[in-house]
Amino acid sequence: MREHLRKMVSEALKSMGVSGDITPTFEKPRVESHGDLTTNVAMVAAKHSGRNPRDLASGIAALVSKSDPLIESVDVAGPGFINFRFSAAYYHARLRDIVAAGKEFGRGGSGGGIEAQVEFVSANPTGPLTVGHGRGAVYGDTVARLLEWTGHTVTREYYFNNAGRQMRILGDSVRLRYLELLGGENAPFPEDYYQGEYIREIAKRLFDKDGDRLRAEPAEGRFKRQAESDIFEDIKGTLQRLGIIHDVFYNENTLYESGKVEETLADLRAKDLIYDQDGAVWFRVSALGGSQDKVVVKSTGEPTYRLPDIAYHREKFRRGFKLMIDVLGADHVATVPDVMAALKALGHDTRLMRVLIHQFVTIVRDGEVVKMSTRKANYITLDELMDEVSPDVVRYFFLMRGIGSHLNFDLKLAKEQSEANPVFYLQYAHARIASIIRHADALGIDFGRADLLLLAAPEEVALMKTLSAFPDTVESCAQTFEPHRLIEYLNDVAGAFHKFYHEHRVVSEDANVTAARMTLALGTKIVVGNGCSLLGISAPEQM
Repeated sequence: MREHLRKMVSEALKSMGVSGDITPTFEKPRVESHGDLTTNVAMVAAKHSGRNPRDLASGIAALVSKSDPLIESVDVAGPGFINFRFSAAYYHARLRDIVAAGKEFGRGGSGGGIEAQVEFVSANPTGPLTVGHGRGAVYGDTVARLLEWTGHTVTREYYFNNAGRQMRILGDSVRLRYLELLGGENAPFPEDYYQGEYIREIAKRLFDKDGDRLRAEPAEGRFKRQAESDIFEDIKGTLQRLGIIHDVFYNENTLYESGKVEETLADLRAKDLIYDQDGAVWFRVSALGGSQDKVVVKSTGEPTYRLPDIAYHREKFRRGFKLMIDVLGADHVATVPDVMAALKALGHDTRLMRVLIHQFVTIVRDGEVVKMSTRKANYITLDELMDEVSPDVVRYFFLMRGIGSHLNFDLKLAKEQSEANPVFYLQYAHARIASIIRHADALGIDFGRADLLLLAAPEEVALMKTLSAFPDTVESCAQTFEPHRLIEYLNDVAGAFHKFYHEHRVVSEDANVTAARMTLALGTKIVVGNGCSLLGISAPEQM
């Protein structure tokens, strides 16, 4: 409807002699009594034309109100806002559209096939995925789903490093646990090594297969390779439980092997953005508006995270992506501006990139915060969390809040089988409708040709209005990368349905009313089901 209104308002402006590149925008009024959509286009146009905004608004209102039977009224308010109220015929038509489109309702083509890449998770294979990784994993996958629904061609990518100090420590952690299994070789196990039981399990598998033949094996040989392989398989399995499958796994080491890191360093040096000092190599961030220069190669010869990150993102541009989204944890916030500055200096259009930072997750059990430390293996893994509350609940709870805010994951609430639990409330709405449809089918009720004019009660109209907003909601969530707003919308749908259900008998003695209300129930089921699909959670037929 927004696009329909946009065309009509643009034509009205043109017929009134207002020229210029003016694109009307529409928002839902804060006060419901003001209508269904509102626009400030008259005030924008007034600045271009020098005319009175209320006069322009009145002229637009007069032209639009006469031209479309789907619009019940058009009113002018304040300094020149134009408020539109849609007719019942519009909502009846939208309900028929929902039923006709079915699983495709809500999909759009605004992305135009643009090749988009979403990079998320990107945890190095040093241990199981924890709840700290889970929020970014679920969020990144849902952003990818939203982009796909709006017509983008999406690549899900996982970037990781299997070298460096962390991986050396991992290999040596396994080696020391292996030596313990040999007996009599109790080498001290440093506190900063990986303490988890999974390290012992990897060592045990090596011991069972090779016996004592690996006694002299270096940490970065078989021990590191086995740990990386086993842990990565575990990571992939965890993600698959959440319905997450990456298209590409990009290894940081390939950037070194192909010379891309050295090439990036040389290109930055050619622009006088690299200099040597105190045995280290520095990036002249201060020349690009940063507060201070940063080391990109340590005096030991080992690059810092910034350099391969710059090289990696150069490759993203070279691979032809027109929209690149990085989903990163809050611990990356300091490096992002430097990487972006370098890319811009190297001639790349950083407007094609969006870096989305998610804040930390706190697990709350019985009102108490669970303290966690990854290195000391004092943490809750994603698998453990899913075992306790199910993958659906994990995904839903991780998406409930905007990523810019800290998230408290309340285990008690997550396990409740009641309307207090928002994911249960949403899924129960879908299951309840499925039960109603089964009941209608058993009675042989045909609601294929329902008279939707019979849907006139306030609860019926409110539900139809809410359902009709689904495509615009999906589009908005995709543009702003805010899936939590989709959850808020679906909660509104579930609430509107339950209110309708409690006020009106769906299957009644009046066959015509029953057919109309069954159509409304089916439309609700479609929207809830499609919304759940976008969130990556199931829409159960019964509970």
